[in-house]
Amino acid sequence: MVLLSKGVLRMKKRLSSPPHYLDHTDRLQPYQGELMQHQEESARQLVQKINQIIANSSATALVLQEIAQLLGVVFQVDCCCLVSVTGEASDEATSSNWCADKYLGLPYPEEMFSMEQLLMHSPVLQCAAQPLNIEDISLIHNSLVIGCQYLPLPIKAVLAIPTRFGGNNNGVISLIKFQPYDWSESEKQLLKEVESVCAIAFSGVAQAQLIAHQQQYQQKSNQHQSLIKQLTILSRSNLELNQMLQLVIASTAESLQADRGLLILLKYTDPLFRTQAKKQIPKAKATVIGEWARETQSKGTSKPKTLNESFLLSDCGLCQRAFMDSGKAVIFDDYTDQNDTSPAAGLFAVEELPAVLLIPLETQGKILGFLILQQSVIRSWQQAELNLVEMVCAQVSNAIIQSQTLRQVQTLVDERTAKLQSSLELQAKLHERTRQYVEQLRKLNELKDEFLSNMSDRLRYPLTNMLMSIRNLRLPGIAPERQVRYMDILEEECTKEINLINDLLTLQKLESPHEAPQLEPIDLNTRIQDIAASFEKKLAEKGLKISVDLPEDSLKLQTELESFDRILQELLTNACKYSQHNTIVHLEAAHRVDQQIDQVIIKVTNTGHAISEEEATYIFDKFRRGKGRWTPGTGLGLALVKSLVQHLNGAIAVESVQISDSEQSEICFTLTLPQFSDESKP
Repeated sequence: MVLLSKGVLRMKKRLSSPPHYLDHTDRLQPYQGELMQHQEESARQLVQKINQIIANSSATALVLQEIAQLLGVVFQVDCCCLVSVTGEASDEATSSNWCADKYLGLPYPEEMFSMEQLLMHSPVLQCAAQPLNIEDISLIHNSLVIGCQYLPLPIKAVLAIPTRFGGNNNGVISLIKFQPYDWSESEKQLLKEVESVCAIAFSGVAQAQLIAHQQQYQQKSNQHQSLIKQLTILSRSNLELNQMLQLVIASTAESLQADRGLLILLKYTDPLFRTQAKKQIPKAKATVIGEWARETQSKGTSKPKTLNESFLLSDCGLCQRAFMDSGKAVIFDDYTDQNDTSPAAGLFAVEELPAVLLIPLETQGKILGFLILQQSVIRSWQQAELNLVEMVCAQVSNAIIQSQTLRQVQTLVDERTAKLQSSLELQAKLHERTRQYVEQLRKLNELKDEFLSNMSDRLRYPLTNMLMSIRNLRLPGIAPERQVRYMDILEEECTKEINLINDLLTLQKLESPHEAPQLEPIDLNTRIQDIAASFEKKLAEKGLKISVDLPEDSLKLQTELESFDRILQELLTNACKYSQHNTIVHLEAAHRVDQQIDQVIIKVTNTGHAISEEEATYIFDKFRRGKGRWTPGTGLGLALVKSLVQHLNGAIAVESVQISDSEQSEICFTLTLPQFSDESKP
């Protein structure tokens, strides 16, 4: 009986016009000519016709509707209502009504008899089956509530009978009159005769619903199993935390068929948030670190709209609910109906996606963030789906804690190292030689670590990709196009390894005693223009442009062509890596005479993050890179530039100038080369 009450709640909204279910009247036209008055219709003939409907109906959903029309015509009633009794497989009752044509266009009455009035007045409601128990009365009552709430006239007489199949009630047949009427014994007897065959029809409809629900359940189970498998693979991968979390929210939202998914992490600004009283909102900043939206997927783009956007927790009533509900899942069918003094943050777009499921990422009583799924329409979340999302949140919380723990350990190691260094410096005041020796060893150790770290990364990643490609090429039945792709990967990674080794050999050669450069005269203007042209495509891929400023009269330069080309190529490559998007790289050359020596000045200027004075002291050292720069590289490019410039008897310098009203700076590398060689120099 609980399920019946659910069906009532879901059908409370009235239709704009009375229901007219049967669009297939032509199928029942033979009934009109053959049907006699119910006094003359035998029970056997009526049962046969119902059996024919059950056997011949191509659509299970139309069976009850056709039977309702048949019974309504046979019994000459104003309305016939068939309502199935719901079971565990469904949470809604199936109702089929038939009304006489003369009542179909009538408006709804302002006041109708309540079901309590029907039960209180025995002349209004009668049952063909006697005696009745309390359960039968409640069953008929609920069926009338479900099936008769949209009828156009007040109900004045009802003849009902519950149907039983397999020892259980599975439906109710109700014959309805809109005028007072005294049901005859023959009508009651005839309704009793068709009860069993109608029970079979109710059972068939219930079985069809059960099969449909099972198929839907199986489909969802397969989706959930696929999601669990994906999460297991991700948890074993070596992906960076934010990248892994982005894949998690995308897989979860897509598997559960949500319109949008968000993964938000909290950064607490109040160190006393753990000791705050319950139901109190802490000071915290929320940042979106993962997003998936069905809209962007359908448009063929995966670019998120709100990724990395932030808001204060105190400004979002939606997220505050998680703290008010002690970290439990928060579900809103329509968040726009909420009367919160603090509305949801704008990035949630609750006007477009009002249905919200929010589950906190919690560990040991601390909320780390939230996983949010949103829908544009109302959605009823099943318990299995909620359990699945909670499991995902538990895994995400564990991954976040592990990452934070590793960072804390690294911070602790750095702090202990700093303390040890301070202690060594204190001892150095008493033992200067020992301090110098320890300092030298520390620097050598740092250089060794940086060298090993950089070299291991630059050697490991290409080798890993090569090994993966080789293993995939060995797989049986691999497609030719994939073979070509893996061969391209092998060639590309081999080229990277060769270039790295060549750079190391070149540095070693330049640092050791070597022969004088093989100088030759070149047209500086033409050479610079050719090199700049070769970089235009590479710069354009990053949204950059190049501007070349050369003297009107072409400059002549006596230099080693290969070394000169490599210097400019490395400087332009460095500018391409670290330039701000949609900026211009400036390349200019000029002639200068300093102390009667002709010199060529070449400047490469780009816009990007500033280079501090400290970084400028070691930016040309091997394997040293600017702080806060995460662009992949070995740290050999500028070191190679410095060695080549010295090889050509020139000089290289770097300057960083802050741009007014901007966080960016102009970084200028100035290359100074002698225009003509001094033959007296070795």
